[in-house]
Amino acid sequence: MKSKRISLLFIALTLIFSDIAYAASPFAIPETDEGLPGEGPIRRYGWFKNLWERKRSGWAKKVEQDQEALVFLGDSITQGWGDNMGNSFPGVKVANRGISGDTTRGVLIRLKEDVLSLNPSGVVILIGTNDLEEKASPAVIAGNLKLILTELKKHNPKMPIILCNTFPSSASKRRPADKIKEMNQLYFAAVKGDPQITMLDTWLLFADAMGDAKKVEFPDLLHPNKLGYAKWAAALRPLLATHGFIETKPEEFSMEPGFVSLFNGKDLTGWGFRAKKTLKQTANFDGKKSSEDGRYRAINGRLVVTTPSEGRRIQQLWTTKEFPKDFILKLEFRATPNADSGVFIRKPQLQCRDYALAGPWKTLKNYKPQEWNEIIAVVKGGIARCTCNGELLNAEFKVPATGPIGLEGDRGQMEYRRIRLKALK
Repeated sequence: MKSKRISLLFIALTLIFSDIAYAASPFAIPETDEGLPGEGPIRRYGWFKNLWERKRSGWAKKVEQDQEALVFLGDSITQGWGDNMGNSFPGVKVANRGISGDTTRGVLIRLKEDVLSLNPSGVVILIGTNDLEEKASPAVIAGNLKLILTELKKHNPKMPIILCNTFPSSASKRRPADKIKEMNQLYFAAVKGDPQITMLDTWLLFADAMGDAKKVEFPDLLHPNKLGYAKWAAALRPLLATHGFIETKPEEFSMEPGFVSLFNGKDLTGWGFRAKKTLKQTANFDGKKSSEDGRYRAINGRLVVTTPSEGRRIQQLWTTKEFPKDFILKLEFRATPNADSGVFIRKPQLQCRDYALAGPWKTLKNYKPQEWNEIIAVVKGGIARCTCNGELLNAEFKVPATGPIGLEGDRGQMEYRRIRLKALK
């Protein structure tokens, strides 16, 4: 009996001292909301408190080695990708700062120690789904996001920030589609017009016809599997390339005999702006790496039409030369989810988009979302036959007798490369 009492006393003391040690930890969740920034839920379940403190205290030991990393910030969806983000971005120094179960307010509270202390080279954010489970309103969640973004921008006003739309889930997970849509709309409103922040449409990327997650990508309707993470990585790569994290050198390419390049891969020589109605040239970008407004940029062999901070902005870039003879035009393009662009052949526009989501050709078998795809337009006698990866887009595309080649920007990011033309006899 005596040994049993000693054992119970030992257990009690252990629990007391562990609680004292936990409370004393600078990485523990504050016991109350008093004086904390933001609004809404801060989780304090036992499992979550232990995980939150353990993750953060571990990261504190790696602050020096994680300096200037690309930081991924979020909850269990981010944490579940692994410390090196599943090796999805070879050559990029990454730091995973996702904590399972976290909320926007939790992220705000830990932002200084977990993120800003690393002086990150960029930040990718996905957060908000757990707030909904805790019955926070979309307005409160978006308010916390604004505070997070304000702190990131204050720390480094030039650091690229990629804000991912909150992924779809399910009403059965207390994350109904209408609330997620509302939250994402408020997210966009919070960043609209801010060139430092790029919003990535990762909701439409994953949503089914009802606006919910698909079990093939989210087996529990909340967390992605390998297929889901692969799609997320593919969606991020074009933006990471534009910001210089990956694809820092142009890929080697040899043109076919008889073709001439319309884009040298280094700058916008041979391209400029034209008046919309008359196509009279209004600006020439010879020798320049970017258009005056930065919308069109030459980056490592790619002609990038950057994501407009307004959400949508229609704009066209044209060759300074015109092409009166029959010809074959070849180019490759890569689009972020739901991106909308176009290729002008002399004057009419051939829709060039993320076809899988934006259409109009949603059933193409050979189209590769968020990867490089080839368009070929064969122009003969005022008619262009256009294909994408060998599949027919338009066999009777009528074009004028002469005119330039143009590229449109509208929604999302579009990249073009290997733009070349061969005159036909």
